[in-house]
Amino acid sequence: MQLTVLTDNCAGASFLAEHGLSYLIEIKEHKILFDTGHSDVFLKNATKLGIDLYKEVSTIILSHGHWDHGNGLANLKDKALITHPLSFMERFRGNDNSYIGLGLTEGEVKHKYNLITTEQPYIVFKDIYFLGEIPRLTEFESKTTPFIDKQNQPDYVPDDSAIVVVQNDELIIISGCAHSGICNTILHAQKVTGITKVKAVIGGFHLKTDNKQTKETIRFLKNQNIQNIYPAHCTQLDALIAFRKEFSFPQIKTGMILKF
Repeated sequence: MQLTVLTDNCAGASFLAEHGLSYLIEIKEHKILFDTGHSDVFLKNATKLGIDLYKEVSTIILSHGHWDHGNGLANLKDKALITHPLSFMERFRGNDNSYIGLGLTEGEVKHKYNLITTEQPYIVFKDIYFLGEIPRLTEFESKTTPFIDKQNQPDYVPDDSAIVVVQNDELIIISGCAHSGICNTILHAQKVTGITKVKAVIGGFHLKTDNKQTKETIRFLKNQNIQNIYPAHCTQLDALIAFRKEFSFPQIKTGMILKF
């Protein structure tokens, strides 16, 4: 399996960066675009790498309905798009009521894409799963939220999901933001696949500070004996420092290619 970072918060070499996430996942003959960032940065970086997303990718997976993961969808069309049905809900920041949902409506997306929505796990291709809605099981994750819906009720981002790839009876888990909690995401991936050994976890962990959730997450990952940890995107500096004390990993930058 190969993962190419097309969009992330940190720029690599001559590549562009933005607050967002977009990864190209390649396994055997399949190429999947996971999220699209919030602009055309993912396309420009792909072009610089010699990748033609228009021709080479037939399937897009949207991790959840936030602007920084899905507004890049405006730049493509005529592909399968897999996501949770609640990805299209209207959502806002609680502190200033600014809109943070998708720029395209569900109707507009249906016009551009072959839209597949599911709350349940979905087999994208052999050994590649979209996890669907992730149960909130741990006592330290997804207990508070800074977001609200249009009824001014707390939005815990129930559409948050991830991809899991099965390789040699081990799991490679790719998260967008892990609003449901990266540990909950891992537990669900293990349940869906029936495989407990996790080879790697990469993506946004949505950890901001070195608080209880960050400490418990590190403890969980160490207990799982996961050797390859790649926190990115919405994992902020204080949390990254805490992770770096326990794990060895490169800083994720645009243009980076990881091989598993």
